[in-house]
Amino acid sequence: MRHLQVLRYIEKIARTGSLRRAAEELGITPSALNRRVLAIEEELGVEIFERHPSGLRPNIAGEILLKHIRDQLADMERVRSRIADLSGMRAGHVNIAATREVVQYFLPELIRRHLAEFPAVSFAVNLYERGEAEASLQDLTNDIAIVFQPMHLHELQTVCSVGQRAYCIMSVDHPLAGRARLKIYDCIDYPLLLPKRPEGIREVLDSAAEKVGLALAPALESNSLDLLRLMSQDSLSLSFALDVNLRPQMERDGLIAVPLDLRGVPGGVLVAGYLRGRTLPVAAARFLEGVNRELSERFG
Repeated sequence: MRHLQVLRYIEKIARTGSLRRAAEELGITPSALNRRVLAIEEELGVEIFERHPSGLRPNIAGEILLKHIRDQLADMERVRSRIADLSGMRAGHVNIAATREVVQYFLPELIRRHLAEFPAVSFAVNLYERGEAEASLQDLTNDIAIVFQPMHLHELQTVCSVGQRAYCIMSVDHPLAGRARLKIYDCIDYPLLLPKRPEGIREVLDSAAEKVGLALAPALESNSLDLLRLMSQDSLSLSFALDVNLRPQMERDGLIAVPLDLRGVPGGVLVAGYLRGRTLPVAAARFLEGVNRELSERFG
């Protein structure tokens, strides 16, 4: 709505930290955007941004205003979503915060199916390091978080929590490929391809190694799970995966997945939820119901 437009302008400046960058993303000139800011500051009787050579940063008054703006924008999105649902349009927009494990195979397939049923819904999927995804719910940047091994559960209203098994990924010709199950000490004589800390699966692997008095020494660390998996092809190197990001038809890549026996160390949990105390827009709530159903059926 028109009366919310100037609020979106202020929020965009705060998010980008730059008047020029915000103007480019909004499709207006920096001078016009600056006039809007000055008009708001004149109306409030205080400045809302600290101006630095590197850009703009909200001051205390600006932070108070931003909290109001984000609440207003979130409320309007809920209203739009409910009106669309009542009218049968089944429209809306869903912002999802996710860690790497769920964006490889699980989330793309779920979104594809949802779009086939509700083509008027749009999505934004934002990738975060562990610990950041659930925190991003607080300023309403995202509606939903789907996270492996969350670090801030007190901020998250959990809708679904399912355990995950860990697997060792290797070439089909690897000396360990014929084993039905592996322990962590079976792996240390081979080059290890490990996710960087603080990735959840790295935490699980480190904990399993520590329990038997070992320290994992990676030949390669990366925050690209696809790179680690592909590096296992035609080599003695070992990478690792969870139930949720096991590549379908892995044998096409000449790879095999062998379950890991973690000797009593929990394999970690995959959690889906939203900001505690928030009422989700209809589109986001409906999609989260689908996430809950899919996770429960597959891993519950």
